[in-house]
Amino acid sequence: MTTAIEQTLETYGIENWGAGYFDVNRKGNLIVHPSRDDKRAADVKEIIDDLARRGIQAPVLIRFPQLIANQVRKLQRSFQKAIAEYGYSGAHLCVYPMKVNQQRSVVEEYLREGSRYDFGLEAGSKAELYAALALEQTPASLLVLNGFKDEEFIQLAFVGARSGKRVVIVIEKLSELGHVLRVAETHEGTMPMVGMRVKLYSKGSGRWEKSGGEAAKFGLTTTEILEVISRMQEAGRIDMLRLLHFHIGSQLTDIKRIKNAMKEAARVYAKIHQMKVPIELLDVGGGMAVDYDGSKTAFDSSANYSAQEFANDVIYTIKQVLDDENVPHPTIIQESGRFLSAYHAILVTNVLDEIETVVEDITPIEIRADEPQVVIELGDLRATIGVKNYREYYHDALEHREELFTLFNLGLITLEDRAKGEVLFWDVCERADKFAQTAKYVSEEFDDLRRLLCAKYLTNFSVFRSVPDHWALDQLFPIIPIHGLNRQPTEYATLCDITCDSDGVIDKFVDLHDVKQVLELHKLTAGEPYYIAFMLVGAYQEVMGNNHNLFGAPNEAHVHIDDNGYLIKKVIRGSTVGEAVGRARYDRSLLHDGFRRQVAQRVKAGEMSESEATRLNEFYESSYDAYTYLAVNGKQ
Repeated sequence: MTTAIEQTLETYGIENWGAGYFDVNRKGNLIVHPSRDDKRAADVKEIIDDLARRGIQAPVLIRFPQLIANQVRKLQRSFQKAIAEYGYSGAHLCVYPMKVNQQRSVVEEYLREGSRYDFGLEAGSKAELYAALALEQTPASLLVLNGFKDEEFIQLAFVGARSGKRVVIVIEKLSELGHVLRVAETHEGTMPMVGMRVKLYSKGSGRWEKSGGEAAKFGLTTTEILEVISRMQEAGRIDMLRLLHFHIGSQLTDIKRIKNAMKEAARVYAKIHQMKVPIELLDVGGGMAVDYDGSKTAFDSSANYSAQEFANDVIYTIKQVLDDENVPHPTIIQESGRFLSAYHAILVTNVLDEIETVVEDITPIEIRADEPQVVIELGDLRATIGVKNYREYYHDALEHREELFTLFNLGLITLEDRAKGEVLFWDVCERADKFAQTAKYVSEEFDDLRRLLCAKYLTNFSVFRSVPDHWALDQLFPIIPIHGLNRQPTEYATLCDITCDSDGVIDKFVDLHDVKQVLELHKLTAGEPYYIAFMLVGAYQEVMGNNHNLFGAPNEAHVHIDDNGYLIKKVIRGSTVGEAVGRARYDRSLLHDGFRRQVAQRVKAGEMSESEATRLNEFYESSYDAYTYLAVNGKQ
């Protein structure tokens, strides 16, 4: 017999997308494990309750740094196993792309575990490079510099090399080579290495397919690569040219595309090596996908391969080409930031209320004999609808609704008649939906009706701040209640955020075989909090989140999973109202002075007392430190 918790695991697909990190305990609460094989677990509902007692309200971004460490280990194990299995004589290194999540706690946790394997960093801007130069790396690890660069960027890279970092300046366009050669002429001491980003013919797959191919934004053509080699030889700097780089996109969903790119890049690498260039590093870029929906397919939010399959194909394909060309195996560099960071962070927030989208029967409907005929007929449909006639009666109800609105627009029925007819119509729809869902085959029109009838849960967060990829790219994130998971959900809902924007909704959800238009949730109970979690939001969501409506960063908690459950190691307060308006260049003193002037004018005009003015000013100024999200029962 299937238990309620087993049904919950199937409903939300936790075992499919959770990678062994997430489960449900006997209390029906969502729990987090440090790894698939580690039985220690943190109860997310207990964490949220603990934070609430400390005055930290939802929404809260909860980080589990141990998940980053485990992803680092998983990546390293996969490549080491592939290297041993296929007899590859080169090594494997990883560099974490800071653009995926530049938060210091994330980068430092990655380096803490990654230093055991000489894992390094990748920076794509002056600001990221500036931060990276101050972080402690092992002497053998790399600092790879991608992105477009000016001479100041190049000079900072040379400073990094002189300070002891193994810096690699990747040439993205020919003009950057001129900067490198000019700075090298005046530089003393250790030189950075130079790499070339090749523009492959091969393309990736998924939403970021256009990152690769001949029309890609970044990279050098074959002619330009030959020009770089020639100019570096002429300048006597060919010894600096040590790396070939390519990148065909983020969230690569199809392993076949990856193998094609590896084959092409390995061939380019071999030909360059045969030109007596001292190249020894092959950077295969990022793109290792996260299976957000658990379907293990080439769908945009999934991946049809595991970490081990990815490593096997990379190592095997490169080795095969280089052995064919009789070229030594290079050290393979990889930039799998999404894979490393996505799992570690979840956003937990509370559902504030339900937004009514269909007519609610506030008072019992009584149908009199003198009602308009259309109302009487809708009442008859409601009273006699059944499993054998629901489809026909639903169609009749649609016709009667059109008639109802036509009569009202002609002035032939009253507002009360229209209200009564609307209630009856939606009653018929709800009953038709219930009968339709019991059928073996549910027709498309009743799927549409289900979406129309579903509840809209008002949820205390901003789509644009916390899951911007859902809004911008239709990225799917697993969403699940953090409690009540020992009870079967009875409601179908979509989620509305608290921004004043119609795009601030979540109406596409993870499903194993499709994309669900509604999410199974529990019925809200007055006075009882209901929390849901947006899972796997550790990659890109924070750094891409915007200031729509000036909703700032949510509260944040760093949680360590131990033998006793959990330890909250750090709490970072979310953005205050003052901080949010400050980002829009509103100065605190300017705002306070402006408000006080307006209140003073009211006092001067005799419309307000001095004591009331003082209260208003004090309240306004105290709001500067309020949390930007909605308070529950007056608590912030």
